[in-house]
Amino acid sequence: MEDQAEELRELMQGSEKKSSSGSGHKTRIIAVTSGKGGVGKTNISVNMAIAYAQLGKKVILIDGDLGMANVNVLLNIVPQFNLMQVINKQKSMQEIILDTEFGIRFIAGANGFSKIANLTTDELDYFAEQFSQLGNADIIIIDTGAGIAENVLRFVAAADEVYVVTTPEPTAITDAYGMIKIITTELIDREINIKLLVNRVHSADEGKRISDRIINIVAQFLNYKVDYIGFVYDDPAVTQSVIRQKPFMVVNPTSKPAQCVKHIVGRIEKTENSGSEGVSTFLKKFLRKK
Repeated sequence: MEDQAEELRELMQGSEKKSSSGSGHKTRIIAVTSGKGGVGKTNISVNMAIAYAQLGKKVILIDGDLGMANVNVLLNIVPQFNLMQVINKQKSMQEIILDTEFGIRFIAGANGFSKIANLTTDELDYFAEQFSQLGNADIIIIDTGAGIAENVLRFVAAADEVYVVTTPEPTAITDAYGMIKIITTELIDREINIKLLVNRVHSADEGKRISDRIINIVAQFLNYKVDYIGFVYDDPAVTQSVIRQKPFMVVNPTSKPAQCVKHIVGRIEKTENSGSEGVSTFLKKFLRKK
């Protein structure tokens, strides 16, 4: 069977040139993932997206947790449509993408999104055309599922940057290492830009200590470089924001967690986007067989 990534390369050449020619604009695509559930990955994704928007960026947040999608719960949105309607050619991308009151745009994920790997040429052509419309965004953040399901690894393999979220709990640390190990061994032919974020810490020292432990073990046993991008404090403001279904960046922008997220995004923005390859390359890499 012909490699679908090769098909897609042909299909998307025109749209790729259209979205980036002359401007040099490349959308930065970030996958936020974790080794286990319950570490606050979705909260980080949502509030990081808002922090980027507050810097004047055009941001799209995609719920890639195909089994337990809950980004819409944190945003207090009930989406009518999701990516499956685009895959099935029932809707256009513009019909499913939602504007939010928080300055970001949102796309609901769907069970069965991995079906994209088996689309016919005609279906693939349509989806590629639709997905290329996201190239006007500055930042796309994908909140993946937790763990090592195939669709998670596809998102991870295709993104420009991968943020692995963990907490100080021993099980979360072990699972974060396990996640990084899977990424670096299963996707051995890819260059994955992995960064570590430690959530729910009680001090900056705790965040640094946890990150150093994981980064050193990864370097020693996997011979892989992982960068530390920062920490987010454990704080009641997070729980309160979840209950209110409004992100803490909006409900309590002066809280410690909000300041942490702003700091992390500010640091990331100081780095050049030279590694960003845009939505066309993302989709080609997403479809590529491991």
